[in-house]
Amino acid sequence: MRQGKQVSARAPSATPRKHAVRIIGGLWKRSKLPVADKPGLRPTPDRVRETLFNWLGQDLTGWRCVDAFAGSGALGFEAASRGAKEVTLVEQDAALVAQLQKIKDHLKADAAGVQITLRRGDGIAALAGWPAAQPQDGLDLVFLDPPFDAQLFEPALKAAARVVKPGACIYLEAPSEWTAEQLAPLGLAPHRHLKAGAVHAHLLRRE
Repeated sequence: MRQGKQVSARAPSATPRKHAVRIIGGLWKRSKLPVADKPGLRPTPDRVRETLFNWLGQDLTGWRCVDAFAGSGALGFEAASRGAKEVTLVEQDAALVAQLQKIKDHLKADAAGVQITLRRGDGIAALAGWPAAQPQDGLDLVFLDPPFDAQLFEPALKAAARVVKPGACIYLEAPSEWTAEQLAPLGLAPHRHLKAGAVHAHLLRRE
């Protein structure tokens, strides 16, 4: 304990904080996704996801997507709900992976014919091991929402730019705006941007 700093004597809560986000559109519209009480876990707010999928055009039928820092799974499950052909959720935390599996089972994704793959591991490493995109073949969308204090943004963008096909999209959440000048060396260009509180949401395109 640091000297000179008083510590509250209030007892900790007997039950963990409960929180949930909801799927906004598609097959599982209004379904709630539980959010674990873990430090640094910031599920993309409903209104930001609604704006993002307005940018993307609502219908993702046939798309191949990777949520490289899945966390609560809000982005990946939203994409699957809106018709994505393949969605891969990558998460390093074992407890979160277990929760993602419970959500997938609860949504009955397999019975609905929705291909959702869960991978435990590092998101950047998963993208690095993905086949490089070809002119007519590659991922259509990669979600990047890494921990804000981990300095993973540039390596994550580099890894994602390698696997999305030309003209495809990368969604990035970051604590500051990424400019066209910063993105150009990575072969990316800004397409849409919004600021919501402390979060900058970007939709980028591979040039």
